Amino acid sequence: MPFTKYTNLDFDQIKTSIKDYLRANSTFSDFDFEGSNFSVLIDTLAYNTYITAFNSNMIVNESFLDSATLRENVVSLARNIGYVPRSRNASKAEISFTVSTSVSTPTLTLKAGIVCVGSANDSTYTFAIPEDITANVVNGSATFSNITVYQGTFLVKQFTYDGSLDQRFIINNSFVDTSTISVYVKKASDSGIGIEYELSENIFDVKENSRIFFIQEIQDEKYEIIFGDGIIGKKLGTDVNSDGEIVTVNYIITDGLEGNGASSFAFSGTLESAAGQVINPGTVTITTNQASQNGAEIEPISSIKYYAPRLYSSQYRAVTARDYEAIIKKIYPDTESVSVVGGEELDPPQFGTVQISIKPKNGSFVSDFNKSLILSELKQYSVSGINQTLVDLKILYVELDSSVYYDYNKVSNVNSLKSKITSSLNTYSQSIDLNKFGGRFKYSRIQQVIDNTDVAITSNITKIIIRRDLKPAINTFAQYELCFGNQFHVNPEGINIKSTGFKISGESSTVYLSDTPVVSVGGRSITTGSEASNVFLTRPANLSALTGIISIIKLDSGGNPVVVVKDAGTVDYVKGEIKLTTVNITSTSRPNGIIEVQAYPESNDVVGLKDLYLTLDISKSAINMVRDVIASGDEISGTKFVKDFYTSSYSNGNLVRK
Repeated sequence: MPFTKYTNLDFDQIKTSIKDYLRANSTFSDFDFEGSNFSVLIDTLAYNTYITAFNSNMIVNESFLDSATLRENVVSLARNIGYVPRSRNASKAEISFTVSTSVSTPTLTLKAGIVCVGSANDSTYTFAIPEDITANVVNGSATFSNITVYQGTFLVKQFTYDGSLDQRFIINNSFVDTSTISVYVKKASDSGIGIEYELSENIFDVKENSRIFFIQEIQDEKYEIIFGDGIIGKKLGTDVNSDGEIVTVNYIITDGLEGNGASSFAFSGTLESAAGQVINPGTVTITTNQASQNGAEIEPISSIKYYAPRLYSSQYRAVTARDYEAIIKKIYPDTESVSVVGGEELDPPQFGTVQISIKPKNGSFVSDFNKSLILSELKQYSVSGINQTLVDLKILYVELDSSVYYDYNKVSNVNSLKSKITSSLNTYSQSIDLNKFGGRFKYSRIQQVIDNTDVAITSNITKIIIRRDLKPAINTFAQYELCFGNQFHVNPEGINIKSTGFKISGESSTVYLSDTPVVSVGGRSITTGSEASNVFLTRPANLSALTGIISIIKLDSGGNPVVVVKDAGTVDYVKGEIKLTTVNITSTSRPNGIIEVQAYPESNDVVGLKDLYLTLDISKSAINMVRDVIASGDEISGTKFVKDFYTSSYSNGNLVRK
């Protein structure tokens, strides 16, 4: 009879299967396996089967990109589709300094290697350059302007090609920034460093005489240099048509992310005259043009699994949104999330344009310098005739106004319970549903998070608020547009749009934004709140409130609204858009020149549409602890609950944002 097929890796079940097989044989049908030495043999067979099955399962898992867990295997599988994982990125700073010298020389050369020492996060880091930089000496002074220095240590390694098939050119250092690698080839009889070879990321347009090299990651996060074979790329060697057998590799090893933030530097470089004489520059004062930034760690396994197949599908050309996502991540490693919107989707349409928004890992905005670098690199991947534009990040904040009911018999400290809820919400705010373009806030999930925090919580009534921060041009007449990407809930009496305070020219009091819906009945518009409410109560079939008027108001001593500018803009409740006409804003109540503008969404599930980056802001959310008198046993009729502990599920009537 056939042996039993094993369908699991459990030792006890494997052992039972072996016994069942033996009992099926007439020789052992009534045999007492547990009471004999045969039990030891069965344990050995089961153990051997268990280990073999486990190893086989691990081997199979490590054979596929999705299931592999060891970095070496993930990198190897990604290499099969032409993907080279991103190395560590050295933090880069831009500095300038002037050196005075009494030596008669037309030029001064700043030698490759350490240039200065910078301070960041209570630690000091060395900054180096990968190549010599030469400046002219004028009146005894040489100025080195806008030098980019890389955090790390500059190293040089030399190889000699011996023609063997198994020779490998391995850089025996981890933490290499591959963007700083430069390779030179020369013959043993030649002077100088040799002819520079260029890094190639693919074999497009590579010929037999192309001076190129490839890089691949190997074990222990080290890198191997691969040269051409005379068919794809020029071959090394001592032949007449070869450039030589001596290979020199320059590179920088770096601390990556830790080097970010250095802004003060002390000079430690080496200067040489045109004759090669080492110059003592004395005291050198360094001016920091740009603090160190963009340092990053080596690409993690999860990122390799995500981007390798996507970059392969893009075939190194930027056509679809997924193509841009993969390529931008490769160009700008500090990318956390990318939004790519085709011009035909914009309002109004901008055909032939791709609008890109990037959320960096350590901040909210991409500097103008990095924007220009990204756009420049994208040109080699983009389709002719398509223009890319990089726009600043637009963040859509989701806030909670939650009333949490609790059974006080199960609570020793209400404040501790509130802290537990806040901690649970902070954890959820980091989930994969949020903190990205195209993210979705799921209302049912947030209610579950609150209810499941503690057994003392009986229920919660949570209202959702969406917010955009407007950063006005202070003391400048300007127009503004805020897009929320979600339909607004409409109260016919207004007070749907609220803002924090600000001041405008011509008005000394603090003012706020408010709205009045334009309610239409049978083609007739109604703009007074009281009449609109009466119409809403009767609910005629042709009732609509799609748009509204934005007004600028102030509050009198009694807290009543006084209109300052009646028609200051419009609001489209369906599209979730607010437009302000020309206004001169002179100051804001919130720090950093921000005006917070809020609305209540029509749906409690909020989406980060197009270029809106969705995030849950717990710091601006309100958690109100309410005693559940029914669950606590104070009453059973619910009369006191309705009278004193009732919480509305709808927005409050406050005129302004608190």
